[in-house]
Amino acid sequence: MWDQQEIRLAPRSRGFHLITDEVTEAVPRLASLKVGLLHLQLLHTSASLTLNENADPDVRHDMDAFLRDRVPGDLPYFRHTLEGPDVRVI
Repeated sequence: MWDQQEIRLAPRSRGFHLITDEVTEAVPRLASLKVGLLHLQLLHTSASLTLNENADPDVRHDMDAFLRDRVPGDLPYFRHTLEGPDVRVI
């Protein structure tokens, strides 16, 4: 069985966010499956998906802190700026 659909996630600021509830609400058939493969494609120019355990919320914090240290959002040579600056929401 194949199923394909487009879902829209709520807008978010820069950071690591849980999307499991939004995905399972948008695709209720997932609850009836015991085995399967889910492909998610994020159609956004400056966003990405990561898959991480969620037992400790500090994992998201640490990943966010690491990336903000390595890739600050205001580097002068960035060309993709049409969406404006990323605002951190805690």
